[in-house]
Amino acid sequence: MDVDAPAYEHVKIDENDVRKIVLGYLVHNCFKETAETLISCSGMKRSGDYLADIDKRKRVCLSIYRCVLEGNALKAIELMKQLSADLLESDKDLHFELLILHYVELIRARDCTGALDFAQGELAPFGKQEKYVDKLQDCMALLAYAEPEASPMFYLLSSDYRQNVADCLNRAVLAHNNLPSYASIERLIQQTTIVRQRLHQELGKDGPPLFDFKTFLNR
Repeated sequence: MDVDAPAYEHVKIDENDVRKIVLGYLVHNCFKETAETLISCSGMKRSGDYLADIDKRKRVCLSIYRCVLEGNALKAIELMKQLSADLLESDKDLHFELLILHYVELIRARDCTGALDFAQGELAPFGKQEKYVDKLQDCMALLAYAEPEASPMFYLLSSDYRQNVADCLNRAVLAHNNLPSYASIERLIQQTTIVRQRLHQELGKDGPPLFDFKTFLNR
């Protein structure tokens, strides 16, 4: 059974709905010029709410987001505290990830002494909670390698890891400011993935295969 077969080919999709989903993604990620081009070229009704939403997102999120992508985690923490003094206090996981990013940048700069001092002063308290222990152990293990990028823990120094932390931070800031944490297209992918997982679990081999977005795109 494959629900990706002709079963859905006759389902009608309103082109305006597709455009709204694309526009929502552009607004969510603050691609203002591209959003304006889409509105202009597609003949969509221009709404001041879209542009105001982008401006608000940029004002609230973009500078903090860029700090994380550039590896300046301490600056991101400072800006987060200016935005809301208790945001990081209430989201210990996010605070932990930001501190890890700073530690990793010290490792990347081969400042092992600074990294060790920072770990003892800022990261050690998290070791009291079991859920942080494995990642803390990975972080400490980086100190043993002359080339940490070639270590089994290289993922901590990857751009993908930094991007994931930046995305988590972005969602936290958006939620704090009563803005959607995910774009509509992201929610659709999440819902499709969960529905297929549930069907696969309940129906087994008689159900649809698990949904993989990368595979879907390559079809």
